[in-house]
Amino acid sequence: MLLTRTFAMLIVAGLAAGCAVGPDYVRPEVAMPARFEGQAAVDQRQAAATADLATWWAGFGDPQLTRYVALALEQNLDLAQASARVAQARAGLGAANAALLPSGNVSGQAARAYQSIETPLGRLQNATPGFDRYGNDYEANLNASWELDVFGGLRRGREAALADYEASEAGAAATRLAVAAQTADIYISIRGLQARLNVARRQVRTQQDLLSTIKLLYSKGLAAELQVRQAEGALAQVKVSVPVLEAGLDAAMNALDVMLGAQPGTHRAELLEGGDIPAAPRIGATGSPGELLRRRPDLIVAERRLAASNARIGVAIAEYYPKLSLSGLIGSATSVASGNLFSSGANQAAGVLGLRWRLFDFGRINAQIDEAKGQKAEMLAAYRLTALHATEDVENAFSALVKREEQAALLADGVDSLSRARAASFAAYQHGVVSLIEVLQADDSLLRASDARVQAQAESAQAAVAAFKALGGGWQPAAEAVAVR
Repeated sequence: MLLTRTFAMLIVAGLAAGCAVGPDYVRPEVAMPARFEGQAAVDQRQAAATADLATWWAGFGDPQLTRYVALALEQNLDLAQASARVAQARAGLGAANAALLPSGNVSGQAARAYQSIETPLGRLQNATPGFDRYGNDYEANLNASWELDVFGGLRRGREAALADYEASEAGAAATRLAVAAQTADIYISIRGLQARLNVARRQVRTQQDLLSTIKLLYSKGLAAELQVRQAEGALAQVKVSVPVLEAGLDAAMNALDVMLGAQPGTHRAELLEGGDIPAAPRIGATGSPGELLRRRPDLIVAERRLAASNARIGVAIAEYYPKLSLSGLIGSATSVASGNLFSSGANQAAGVLGLRWRLFDFGRINAQIDEAKGQKAEMLAAYRLTALHATEDVENAFSALVKREEQAALLADGVDSLSRARAASFAAYQHGVVSLIEVLQADDSLLRASDARVQAQAESAQAAVAAFKALGGGWQPAAEAVAVR
């Protein structure tokens, strides 16, 4: 009687207080600078358009790029996998919620048996007048059980499941950002390779024209055979770069098709129509480094995993305490005829107060608690490291964006100067003032500078993509996704 009263008081006190063992979660503070080092230089950039962070790809002003990113966000198979992981985490949260509620089931059976009379029981029953060796049993019951979460172990489990679910949602958003950025990056690579191919093919035509001129002069005895061979060698050197660029272009087009969830070659025809390298837009609002903690989904993933590991400490600590449960049964049973199944005499009922206590297993519980605390320490370090990498990503992208644009501008001036130098050297060669070597050197310098300028243009646009991704652009985080539960 005393034990019953003790447990009853324990249940009432625990449920009234709503306590849950283990540490309550507090999101840790992460030291972040007040401003990005490269933010001032990025703010001073001159751009034709300004991109909204949530839909930054539209800011490039390229309808085809915008369409491909939209297709990727709809059809990409990495995103399909991420959505499936969210569904799995949602199911885990549903199971954790269900564990806090009573469970019930209905059971029933009907049996017919033929009694042996060679057993002691059979002999005894056979001696009874009117004994029938055939017997019927009927039973129908309603069972219910409920584990009383007195010490909050189940609630901590639900807290961990909720954090895991939120982490999976943020993980899906991170995949979305990666898919959008990678799609844009590949598209810009395609346009850059096409521009480089145009430079190489234009130079091939220039070298072919030069070779034709030298051959004409050679046929008239005005040029040496050495000059013909030099021009042929220069033409071969330029031609050899074309297949390499074409192979890279083929690979990039195939990669884009895979990003769009399509067979390689699906969008090749429309891509071959060509287009300019998209110009990097102005970043509308970079925000502060501290805002990355609320915007970048990989940081939200790391923080939610930290919250889940904290809750699992409470789950482990709850094993120190007894588990109490209530169960009951209401039903009817008879062994005569089904017509008497639900009569007053066939009714049955039972109620049970259950106890389970790992009283002599505290060593194993201690180990489980230490393991949970170790996992939390690991998740805390991972969260802080992810924050550092996030800031690093932004700074690197800002620097690459500004420096590549400066490089492209300088190379544009250089290409103009080298174009004039090449024209002057060819005119001088025709008048016999300079040798063919000067013309070939001018061609080589012009080709290198033109190719470098195109690469710098593509890389500056790709750096802008990297900056938008690093800032967590490409989605609109919901307030509840980053709230501390």
